[in-house]
Amino acid sequence: MDDLPQHLIIDILSRLTDSTDLARCRLACKTLNTISYDVKTVNLFCSFDRYAKSRSPVTKSSITPFKTAFINLIAKLRSLESISIGVEKPLRGVSFDDVEDDSEDLYLTDVHFVSVWLPLVSQSLKTLSFSDFWIQSCWRRSDLLALISRHCQKLIKLDVKNAWLSVLGLNPMPALVSLTLEFIRLDDEDLGKVNDCFPNLQILNLIGVGGLVQPKIHLHHLKTCQWTVSNAPLSLTIWAPKLVELKLECVKPALLVLKTPLLSDFHLSLEKASEFEIKDPLNLDNLELLSLDLYSLIFTVLLGKTLRSLSLDSPNKVQLVERAKLSFDGLFEAFPNISSLKLGPGAYSELETSFSIEGLKGRVGMKELKELTVHLVISNIGLTSAFISSILFKCSNLSSVAFLIPRDLDSLLARSLISRCMAGCARVSWKWGMWQEGNKDAWLSDGVWL
Repeated sequence: MDDLPQHLIIDILSRLTDSTDLARCRLACKTLNTISYDVKTVNLFCSFDRYAKSRSPVTKSSITPFKTAFINLIAKLRSLESISIGVEKPLRGVSFDDVEDDSEDLYLTDVHFVSVWLPLVSQSLKTLSFSDFWIQSCWRRSDLLALISRHCQKLIKLDVKNAWLSVLGLNPMPALVSLTLEFIRLDDEDLGKVNDCFPNLQILNLIGVGGLVQPKIHLHHLKTCQWTVSNAPLSLTIWAPKLVELKLECVKPALLVLKTPLLSDFHLSLEKASEFEIKDPLNLDNLELLSLDLYSLIFTVLLGKTLRSLSLDSPNKVQLVERAKLSFDGLFEAFPNISSLKLGPGAYSELETSFSIEGLKGRVGMKELKELTVHLVISNIGLTSAFISSILFKCSNLSSVAFLIPRDLDSLLARSLISRCMAGCARVSWKWGMWQEGNKDAWLSDGVWL
């Protein structure tokens, strides 16, 4: 250790995923103790084991309170750039029934606690992350954002999870470029304060943020956005002229408005939008759609003719013939230039049902398709074989095909289907695997055999 340059030791200590080890290093030798005060990063998370011991009458007196341990750890740090404080994932699963007191020992967004240490380290701080203990934080409104905005004008990235946040007293933070709010109750119904106080955001993640009524994202510099919305908001609006990548998950908004002319990568998951308004034509490269009503989304919304990669799925497989509106021909009428197509089990089921009614006529655009990945749903192996054969014939430039067979399909039927599909189609590079809802896809190349 004595032979290592001091800056390298600091870099190693700054990379510790659990800064409890930093405290241990201070006890190891004088050199490490001295150098430890120059670390750039601190990550401290309360484990379930620590939580349980702090509650047990037998071990409670031997456990240093978590907040005290954190303050002791960062005290006198000279050039801290990144702080992550929170509870570990197993602890987040603790229910209200398991807690009988009104403790706030793990209420980590408490401004009284944060105001003790934040002003001491704020000058050099660039990244700040909180993952609060929901049982203690959900009914306590925090002025954390206002406190951070007063002290952390150089902050670039802010993450807050599992808290109730007020925007009262929030000041502009022009240096902030990345904001993540996850499982947050936010007192900002229309996101007006977020827009006004974080004007230079380039990355915005709003995941399970409650308290919104008619939220509008209006950010000039935003490039990447992930927004997971409950069914509460009546309308959703995104005005972001530089947005390139958007992942939007919502339920059934009455109005969805997008003004995102540069959007190229769009992941959209929703049941149905009563009204879908796109202010500017989209020039998408990649589109992922998950919806109960794929047909309406595809044919009532102009999602762009420039699309090259398309992924479709529906939460439920088609059970009734009359529900199957989406056809393979219709797909290429809407997206004539796609070269890569991925079909989840729900989307494939609907397309196969449509094929059983009207067959496959063939579109000019089908000749553009080169890559096809499908999660097969097999109720009639003859129908499935006929549908696949028609696709291979009409899509004459297909060069790469990946099919995933339901894991519960009889192995003899599976082998028969594979033989039928591959017969007489030497131009295609084949890949086979198995899928099961709730499990990771398994490919034959990964050592899984039918």
